[in-house]
Amino acid sequence: MCGIIGFAGNLPAKDVLIDGLEQLEYRGYDSAGIAIMDPSAGLLLAKKVGRVADLREAAKKLETKGTTGIGHTRWATHGGVTDANAHPHRVGRVTLIHNGIIENYRDLTVQYGLKDMLKSETDSEVAAAFLDKVYEGDPIDAIRKVVKLLSGSFALCIMFDDQPGKIYSVRNVSPLVAAASKKGAIIASDLTAIIAYSKEYFVVPEYHILTLSEEGIKVEDMKGNEVKPEILTVNWDISAAQKGGYPHFMLKEIYEQPDALSRTIMPRVKDGLPYLLDDGIDDEVLKGVKNINIVACGTAMHAGMVGRTVLENRLRIPVTVEIASEFRYKDPIIDEGTLTIVLSQSGETIDTLEALKLAKSKGSKVISIVNVKGSTIARESDYVLYTHAGPEIAVASTKAYTVQISAMYLIACRMGFVKGILKEDEAKEFVQNLMNAGELIKETLLNANNIKRIANYIKVAPDVFYIGRGIDYTMCLEASLKLKEISYIHSEAYAAGELKHGTIALISEGVPVIAIATDENVYSKVISNIREVKSRGAYVILISHDDDINDNTICDKQIKIPDADSTFSVFATAAVLQLIAYFVSDAKGLDVDKPRNLAKSVTVE
Repeated sequence: MCGIIGFAGNLPAKDVLIDGLEQLEYRGYDSAGIAIMDPSAGLLLAKKVGRVADLREAAKKLETKGTTGIGHTRWATHGGVTDANAHPHRVGRVTLIHNGIIENYRDLTVQYGLKDMLKSETDSEVAAAFLDKVYEGDPIDAIRKVVKLLSGSFALCIMFDDQPGKIYSVRNVSPLVAAASKKGAIIASDLTAIIAYSKEYFVVPEYHILTLSEEGIKVEDMKGNEVKPEILTVNWDISAAQKGGYPHFMLKEIYEQPDALSRTIMPRVKDGLPYLLDDGIDDEVLKGVKNINIVACGTAMHAGMVGRTVLENRLRIPVTVEIASEFRYKDPIIDEGTLTIVLSQSGETIDTLEALKLAKSKGSKVISIVNVKGSTIARESDYVLYTHAGPEIAVASTKAYTVQISAMYLIACRMGFVKGILKEDEAKEFVQNLMNAGELIKETLLNANNIKRIANYIKVAPDVFYIGRGIDYTMCLEASLKLKEISYIHSEAYAAGELKHGTIALISEGVPVIAIATDENVYSKVISNIREVKSRGAYVILISHDDDINDNTICDKQIKIPDADSTFSVFATAAVLQLIAYFVSDAKGLDVDKPRNLAKSVTVE
């Protein structure tokens, strides 16, 4: 959840840290803080409830030429949003920042008599106090002793008063990446904070201790053996993590979807067919699959639901979509014929990671669909299909969602082809339609002004309902989540055929109902359901392929999307629904990119 940055080099640390925290603010923004080693004044600390802009203002009085420091943006888990609970935490000779949850912090507090050392309500400060308690002049030894006794997930960056110019770091589960350049060594919870200094980086190995200094980064395992990490290269520019003239990252990312789809799909098409061998996914892996479990959280789970519709309808293979946080605590039915597909934009989602490990322990092969190279989920999987969406900064996912769907479609088509369920010409037609998905979105985005006008009606509504059938119903689920996330309007998604089973009681005069009708097989049924809500006073917004509908017994407004099979209409529909949520939030004057109580990457339970 939280954002972490550390720098040890030859630049003013204050500027590096605060600039980096602004790049990481989408990971947590309840409070922010920095700690800097000053050559003459010792350790200087500034932390503030609120956004990084508030910290920047507070840090103006922090006059220092220090070139070593750590910074943090907090998403509160333990303790309220207060200055005292903000990071960094300083206890005795130790200053520390933390992302994750230390599950046994109460036990440690009692067992090691730490209570009188604590000033905050956080589990993080317990780690700082524990380190100070055991520290006898050797930072590595103290970190080893403490880490062995910590339960839970953690990414720690630590400074010791008597180790000027050095930062120490260790992690378990919670993400960290690091890079060394001529300007110094830098570590962060996300690439967006380090790419300005280096395009070469490495993922910090779990349970390895890093020492960062102006000279570089030393990595050693828990036994003291030096380790050379695998160096990776960022394949996008710093401008990809900037707004580029758009008022919000979310809008920029909606408009980036055609290019993101192209980068994800095109390299995986050969001779008109899906080609996954470059991703290490051999045809034999797919041939023997008898059933599929799709496991994910939130928006990624909704992408999985779209994938399930295509896999089951085209391949006639049983497919189950599971919420990762539920899957990991049940006894799933898995055998050697089961393929588990996990989806995660960050590749660090804790529940999805633990579900992955459970599936593997029961003998299932795992394909992960992730956007971040070298992420934990990618490393733990048997096979990885990387999406190429580039950085997604807005908390509400848009382009990551559509590229995940496209990745699911590639797997479905290749599996159908190698199993002999799809003939070659059928598979090629499927791929051709998939390659056109970006064009469907481009054409849809031309209608943005009309969608904005419709959003102005929705912005004053206390409730909104989405209805659809089949694959359109899965789109309703994601649309409802988006609207709730960023506009704070109560929203529900329903299978249109279920309206008569109780839900229609919620329909009253003027309540907006957004109906999706792109599937010809059930189109007439959906229209009947729309008439039912319209006759009860609903304000109906219809998303469909039809030419303009003037019958006011069907809808008040229509958003027409390009003609396409409903399997591929999902890409155009997604763009419409994303724009509705965006424009409603913007019209209400809300912080579109950073909705309250949410963070981008969920790395704690």
